[in-house]
Amino acid sequence: MPGGGCGDFNKQYEKNSKFQFVRRFRVSVVSKLSQIHSKSHVAGRQRRLLTRRAAEMGNENSWNDYGRRISKVIFAFVEYVFQVLFGLVYGGGAKQSMPPIEDLLLLESASTIALKIRTQKITSEQVLDSFIERIKQVNPVLNCVVADRFDEARKEAQEADQLIQAQRIPQETLANEKPFLGVPFTTKDCIPVKGLIHSSGLFSRRHNRAEADAAAISLLRQAGAIPIGLTNVSELCMWWESANNIHGRTNNPYDTTRIVGGSSGGEGCAQAAAASAFGIGSDIGGSIRMPAFFNGIFGHMPTPLTVPLTGQYPAPISEEQTKFLRIGPMCRRAEDLLPLLKVISGNSPKLRLDEPVQIKNIKIFYQETDGGSKLVSTVSPDIRELFGKISSHFERAHAIRATKVSLKRFIKSGPMWFANMKAPSGPTFGDQLANLKGRINPWWELFKWMFGKSNHSFIALATCLVEKGGCSYGDEKYQYLVKERDALRLEVLDLLGDDGVFLYPTHPTSAPYHHQPLVRPFNFSYTGIINVLKFPATHIPMGLDRHGLPIGVQVISRECNDRLCLAVARELEKAFGGWVPPGGIA
Repeated sequence: MPGGGCGDFNKQYEKNSKFQFVRRFRVSVVSKLSQIHSKSHVAGRQRRLLTRRAAEMGNENSWNDYGRRISKVIFAFVEYVFQVLFGLVYGGGAKQSMPPIEDLLLLESASTIALKIRTQKITSEQVLDSFIERIKQVNPVLNCVVADRFDEARKEAQEADQLIQAQRIPQETLANEKPFLGVPFTTKDCIPVKGLIHSSGLFSRRHNRAEADAAAISLLRQAGAIPIGLTNVSELCMWWESANNIHGRTNNPYDTTRIVGGSSGGEGCAQAAAASAFGIGSDIGGSIRMPAFFNGIFGHMPTPLTVPLTGQYPAPISEEQTKFLRIGPMCRRAEDLLPLLKVISGNSPKLRLDEPVQIKNIKIFYQETDGGSKLVSTVSPDIRELFGKISSHFERAHAIRATKVSLKRFIKSGPMWFANMKAPSGPTFGDQLANLKGRINPWWELFKWMFGKSNHSFIALATCLVEKGGCSYGDEKYQYLVKERDALRLEVLDLLGDDGVFLYPTHPTSAPYHHQPLVRPFNFSYTGIINVLKFPATHIPMGLDRHGLPIGVQVISRECNDRLCLAVARELEKAFGGWVPPGGIA
């Protein structure tokens, strides 16, 4: 083949190669553009779908929010109607007057009384006489003390006086080892005191006698304190008005037509009326803090598992409930909270109660409402105003600027409490109403109740009937609400750190009329949510509202920071006065 032919072939090859390259490049570009267009089309379609879904969710949320607001308006109207009706029923002379305090010893803190006994300025027997006399004065009006051991207590008071008078033990040693020597106290009828009734308000347990003291009562006895009586509770301690078919109903010392709360309502009432030096309550949904709120006293719910629950009846039926239920002190003076907690917790090293607290180093956060739960009362203006007063005080006195927050999940407080109280096994409420000896027939008992023949209260029967409602342990709704609880818990922990406290309403309104909680059953959610979050909390009384009824707030910290709550309680007592004696001082 001539060289020129070869050259022509090469030229033709090169030419064809160029065409092929251009052709391939064009195909590649078109392909890429097609892919880009396709992806762009898909992405656009996805964006449109997402936009449509977001719009749908927005509409759904808007409808949910609209529905919640409508429900809230309807609930507020129903509340108003019943408020008027209850006012008509209990108005016009139904209120009984409270005997004023004549013995000034009753105004003293338990710690001051203990010091005076120890230093022989007064005797334990004199103190006992003062409180026995006060119980006899107020109990016919209030019905707060339902069992007593005055004779046994007198012997124990005499023994305490003899021990002090012998002077064999130095005062300093007595102060450390028996800080409440000779001081009389009361507790609720679900925390056993040896020899006294242990009924928990359940009719079938009316003859039951405690064979031993509860662990907390035993610790107080070791510290020298003297139990003198038991106070009233709701049936099986599962309602927030203290009334049952054994002991009857307890009346509020500020207005006897109003409730005392529950289930430690009798104890809250006894403390407010100065019927004992201090008290012990228990709390699984607000049973210390609500009575403290309604009766204008201090009440502390400790960190879980720091105060022994041994003896409490009913007992928790799950590991979770063991952390929700707490036993804690109730008293008129904030200074008593810390030494009492030291005693009943065995001065748990986890609580670091001996560590001093500097108020100026505490961070203050607060929230005025739960965000508007549809079946929960609106927080009253008098209670909302407290947060402004507290914030102003901390800024003026300690240069602390309180931070207002809005934790949205509090709006689900009621459902979260009910869900987290579910247990995988154990007795039902119907079993417990039968005193764990079979199960009651709630429908038959309700029929009997209509004719006054049932041994159970209406609310106990209603609770039995609805306990299977809502979610079930382990189902999808249960898991969702538990996750929501856990998420809220993390939010609060992140907010507080190790030096913060959170102020929150203890209850949305001051004490309602007797039976009125039936119209607003979920108002307890303001306290109940703190139980399932597993935080400690202290109720702090902040004076009286426009109706002459006690109001206040609860202060919450992370676990084992109880001392911060107690320090804030003392600070606010100094600033705002704390307990206001009902009936005045003669």
